[in-house]
Amino acid sequence: MGTFYELSAHVGAADAGIYTQCRPSGVLNLLQEAATEAACAFHASGPEMLERYNGLWMVTRMWYRLDRPLLWNQQVTIRTWHRADRGAMLYRDFDLFVDGKPVGEAVSAWVLVDADSRKLIKMSTVENVMTTGGGELCKDRKLAKVRMPREMTLAEERRFHYSDIDCNGHVNNVRYADLAADALGLERLLADHFVSSLQIGYLKECMAGESIQVFTGGDAEARFVHGVDPEGESRFDALLTLDEWKEKG
Repeated sequence: MGTFYELSAHVGAADAGIYTQCRPSGVLNLLQEAATEAACAFHASGPEMLERYNGLWMVTRMWYRLDRPLLWNQQVTIRTWHRADRGAMLYRDFDLFVDGKPVGEAVSAWVLVDADSRKLIKMSTVENVMTTGGGELCKDRKLAKVRMPREMTLAEERRFHYSDIDCNGHVNNVRYADLAADALGLERLLADHFVSSLQIGYLKECMAGESIQVFTGGDAEARFVHGVDPEGESRFDALLTLDEWKEKG
């Protein structure tokens, strides 16, 4: 069996939203924590990559699929591993369990860039990455760019502030899930549904003080969100699907 890392995480009040469902941003936060701890365990953490390679980890796309929502006060087990690819992109896979039963999966795509030039660093040069992959555990799924529909409607304009920014100085990746959820008005949709899948593409960093316009489109089966800056440059895109859900018992 390949090398993997396992994290037991609690869905706390800060992660839960309406109908006690874990928010999409909460799911991403749990996945991010598992990825961070795994990187530390295998000596590929952000500080170590910066010291050894002058490199910064940057997530480019994230996707997850759930069979049922994660709920407030649940204990979730997240098993994660990376694919020891030799190209410029590193895929990290996840399986999620509640009470020992599988409830979903996830895939994230990362690049390592030079901290000064922002040029890509090939994974084949990062020894720890090449020797600690998931082997036969690795998934086949690749994350292609989400194609936005032709017709989209302006939902809101959003300005970024201190509370959106992480330790790298840009908008934290989980915040884009909140942007998408707010733009779609999920509070109106989750009485008998849940977000069964989400994919986000991070197209360009956003900083405090910047503003973007957020557009929505699609239908009941696929809901799209697209963030664009005042110059018309895309900053992020997202695709969400909803499935029916009625809590048992």
